[in-house]
Amino acid sequence: MALSLEALNEHLGDVQSALVNTGAEARIERDELVVVCASEEILTVLQALRDASTTEYRQLIDVTAVDNLARSPRFDVVYHLLSHTQNQRVRVKCATSDEQPVGSAFDLFSSALWFEREVWDMYGIFFSGHPDLRRLLTDYGFEGHPLRKDFPLTGYTEVRYDEAQKRVVYEPVNLPQEFRNFDFTSPWEGQGLPGDEKAQASEEGAQ
Repeated sequence: MALSLEALNEHLGDVQSALVNTGAEARIERDELVVVCASEEILTVLQALRDASTTEYRQLIDVTAVDNLARSPRFDVVYHLLSHTQNQRVRVKCATSDEQPVGSAFDLFSSALWFEREVWDMYGIFFSGHPDLRRLLTDYGFEGHPLRKDFPLTGYTEVRYDEAQKRVVYEPVNLPQEFRNFDFTSPWEGQGLPGDEKAQASEEGAQ
């Protein structure tokens, strides 16, 4: 449900004082309520949004992150909450770095357990107070965090089954490629389509 600016203050109600005390900012972006706060205040803001009678954001839908590589601090941790009684959603954001931990929301929302593990695995953002912070989607010995913008598209290692050793082995990525002379002026070059031999003959004749 879209929330107008006129209804924003009424909707936030008792949360307003908590937002003011923490320095958080509430605004409407693309007809959605967005709250931006400091990483040190994220748990206070989440609890206020959950417990206030005018908001009642009792369900944590998702926790994710955004990598702003050129910015410092480079990461935004993003929480999506849902209020069933108010039929309203809110996005809560806080900025952090890979050296600065963010408090775990597990004590407030049990669903944060795996969400925060995924953010740690994909981005390397540490959540202090998390009861079981370990990789979720990658392997135990995986190197790096795949959704960071400075992570290479090919990764660092490749996995294959070795028939001689009868086990799975990890090896550095090796992508050999033959030298190719690309002709960017023709989208059909090298496709083996009818007419290629005529174009080649005309080029030879011009020489």
